[in-house]
Amino acid sequence: MSDTRPAEPADGMLSPELRAVLRRWADEGGPLATRAGVVLLAADGLRDAEISRRLGVSRQTVGSWRQRWTSAGIDGLEHRPRTGRPATVDEAEVVTRTLLAPGGSGASRAVARELGLSHATVAGIRRRWRLVPDEPVAPSVPARPPLPGGDVWVMGLYVDGLRGVLLAGTRLVASAPATAGTVIGADVLAGLDRSLDAALASTRHHGAGPSAGSDRADESEHGPRPAPGPADAPGRGSPRRADVLASDRALTGYLAQASRRHPDLALHAITLWDTAPGSDPAPAADVPQPADARAVVTCHHIPARSTWRTFLRAMIALDSTSHPESSRRVYLDLAAELERYAAEDADDPQHTVRWLRENVAGHLGADEATDSSARGHTWSGVNQIDLGSFNECVVIETVRLSGTITRGEIAHRTGLTQQSVSRIARSLLDRGILIEEAQLRATSGKPRTPVRLRGAAAHALGIHIDPELLTAVVIDLDGAIVHTRTRSVSADTDPAEFVERVAALGRQTLAEAGGAVRPEGFLGIGVAVPGPVDIASGTVLGPPLMSAWGDLPLLYLLKDHFPCPVIMEKDSTAAAAGERWIGRDRRARDFAYLYLGTGVGTGLYLNGDIYRGVSSNAGEFGQLCAIALGRVDEDGRPEILPECNPPVSVPDLAARGGLRPAAASGSIAAYLAVGRAAAAGDRAATAAVREVARAVGRGALGLTDLLDIDLIVLGGPFFTDDVADFYLAEIARTVNEFPTARRLRRVEVEPSVLSAGAAAVGAASTIFHATFTPRLRGRETRARQLPTS
Repeated sequence: MSDTRPAEPADGMLSPELRAVLRRWADEGGPLATRAGVVLLAADGLRDAEISRRLGVSRQTVGSWRQRWTSAGIDGLEHRPRTGRPATVDEAEVVTRTLLAPGGSGASRAVARELGLSHATVAGIRRRWRLVPDEPVAPSVPARPPLPGGDVWVMGLYVDGLRGVLLAGTRLVASAPATAGTVIGADVLAGLDRSLDAALASTRHHGAGPSAGSDRADESEHGPRPAPGPADAPGRGSPRRADVLASDRALTGYLAQASRRHPDLALHAITLWDTAPGSDPAPAADVPQPADARAVVTCHHIPARSTWRTFLRAMIALDSTSHPESSRRVYLDLAAELERYAAEDADDPQHTVRWLRENVAGHLGADEATDSSARGHTWSGVNQIDLGSFNECVVIETVRLSGTITRGEIAHRTGLTQQSVSRIARSLLDRGILIEEAQLRATSGKPRTPVRLRGAAAHALGIHIDPELLTAVVIDLDGAIVHTRTRSVSADTDPAEFVERVAALGRQTLAEAGGAVRPEGFLGIGVAVPGPVDIASGTVLGPPLMSAWGDLPLLYLLKDHFPCPVIMEKDSTAAAAGERWIGRDRRARDFAYLYLGTGVGTGLYLNGDIYRGVSSNAGEFGQLCAIALGRVDEDGRPEILPECNPPVSVPDLAARGGLRPAAASGSIAAYLAVGRAAAAGDRAATAAVREVARAVGRGALGLTDLLDIDLIVLGGPFFTDDVADFYLAEIARTVNEFPTARRLRRVEVEPSVLSAGAAAVGAASTIFHATFTPRLRGRETRARQLPTS
């Protein structure tokens, strides 16, 4: 590989290219930052004594690196292999590698070998941070002063032209262990680093921000070095007093906002860097504290033997390993905020990063001990069904698909031995999960006794949350609906009131189901919501048609009302799970479920299981339709198609065609009225339904070609009997006439086996799917198992 470094000019001068390289080294931190700072300050004519004072290193160190630069140029500044302990020990780097090491390679000896440190040094650092393996000890961050031991959250980041402040939260009682989610990896950290670099480059371009040599670990074992001042950056003057005061006011306001938003945590403002001499974040007493806030913001500095960058990474690692259910999205959000900051005008006085994490009250589990009787229900969620055997799940799946089946047929279909099937069936019969039918006479040998699922053995509650309608349904193990209720709502309802209505509807539906549902057989509650949604953390991320629901931690709010397992799923994915569960052998192959609700979504059942995708948001269908139709805005972004919102688009199109609406445009009543008119042969109503069906069909065409599937199922609350034939005919024509592989497959387009409450029934079915569907319990599938109470 050719060397692309800039040429080194003579006479001690630095070319712009070489200065840029040294600046980058200074910003990346570590020993290279000190070396680059020496050369940069020397090139500006400073003497060794002044460089030593500004960088906080010895004169011998300055002289050594100047000599290495003179004799060997930029190559002389790089690391040279050597034996022995490194000159600088960055504690935060040790912590990060310990927590995020892949494949369990975070043991002290492994980290020591990787960093060239002694095992005793790494073990000592782990003790200082209280990262004790195999002991239930909460970590303690040795900031200055130290953060109290306990659960650690990264709650916010404040960056302006003068300083960077990390906001951390602690809680003495650790959160309950996460049941889902993935610890962030190198990809997320690398992306966050790139965003941070872009933000800091924007800051430095305007003469502020962390300076050369400021991002490094202390070389001294005797306490912290002075905070870097503005003189650390060559060619930069002191900040104006007015800018310092404005920064102080903005930071104080930010901390006050944080204390109001996160009253359940003790908050700590940790200064990462500060280029305003004598100006620290306002002490806790000076931060305005609302009367109802319990959070107190205290001020800290990073540990003496850490750089601000590695300390930030260590805090992210602590947060991620403690709270994997939400950390990936949280740090992707932070990266997006840093990128916004880098792209905006740095001369704007509002040019700051003021990122605050979503409310985490639901994660803390503070109300888990609340008396359930005070909530008006007694569903404990402690059921007697415990399927620890993969083969048990295989037998149940085989029985479910068949309806009724003999033990011999089970053995033949599954490949299990007759003895294994008999033993498993006997156990399931004893526990009431299976029931025997009447004996069948055989031509030879003893009579055969078929078995089937016992529907009353287990029940689940499904709740579908739609912008206009709430639906709750109780179903049994056989898929039969025990009881259902609906309730109208408005999409702009306050989130707190909305959650109360959802909980009240769920309690009422369970109460009205009565004695049919036994508490010991009640498996839990499935909740279906419109996307996009963060399934791992149970957070609704602001669906386009529900503006009041931005970053709502719905799952944890509902868990305050229901002390039983609660899982959340995107509505179209839940409908696909229900179709698979209740459709039995009719849906025992790959298919796509087109869900016609307030918006059109897709649920995918592929390779024997629900396909959710990396973020559990697979099946966002609207953009696929827009791309297929060539409908993009001036920026090239796919439009939000009105045709992909049937209750609005169908009445509007019918009205434009001359149909006099029977109800307000966009309402459910209007859609149903147009559907009745279309079924009666009205030309305008028929044209409106067919136009929407054509748009949906073009998206379905892309879906079938991409996945090479031969079954599409249509369902949802707006796939009514009046309009079903129009959708089925138009979509079937499109997906069979247009594909390039049309000679090799025939795509069947069928109506759903579920009722109009497909998402609610599907949500309840996800509980059964998580409990009974056979799957190998790898790392990812364990994260999707049903949580325990």
